[in-house]
Amino acid sequence: MFKEIKYFLLLNVLPPIIFLIIKFIQITSRIEHINRHNLNDNLEKGQNFIVCFWHGRLLMMPFARLRKTGKVLISRHRDGEFIARVIKFFGLESIRGSFRKKSVSSVREIISSLKDGFDVAITPDGPKGPRFKVKQGIIELARITKTPILPVTYSACKKKPLIPGIDLSCRHRLTG
Repeated sequence: MFKEIKYFLLLNVLPPIIFLIIKFIQITSRIEHINRHNLNDNLEKGQNFIVCFWHGRLLMMPFARLRKTGKVLISRHRDGEFIARVIKFFGLESIRGSFRKKSVSSVREIISSLKDGFDVAITPDGPKGPRFKVKQGIIELARITKTPILPVTYSACKKKPLIPGIDLSCRHRLTG
């Protein structure tokens, strides 16, 4: 019984709260996009991308979105369901599956989404690691679909203590 309540809260109550917290971080931060101007020509031509970022950099990624159409590859586990429900509040769709398990259905959906003009976001190091190590799957996907890989990341400065008269905004840098 306790597990069912916990799961209900995790999937139904927590996602909108997490969305609001992340939006609060965005609203109270100065976000600076670096090198985004280099993408403008490709964006105007309608080029879509396989967007990749490290698994440890999930938090601010919804704000790096290039256009309105975007999907994110998310695992089928319970943690993945939680993330899928949070990103839905940002207007992003999810593709459920993984490269590790050779999930043919998720690969087909990724290929179909890319053909339909969606950008697809993937963490090339995945939740099980090894950290910061690109796996072969994303490279093969780019080769098969002839879609460029766009690496994206963000960094944030240290927060300052809450003292009157001090600028508390923290600059988040989204690089792509």
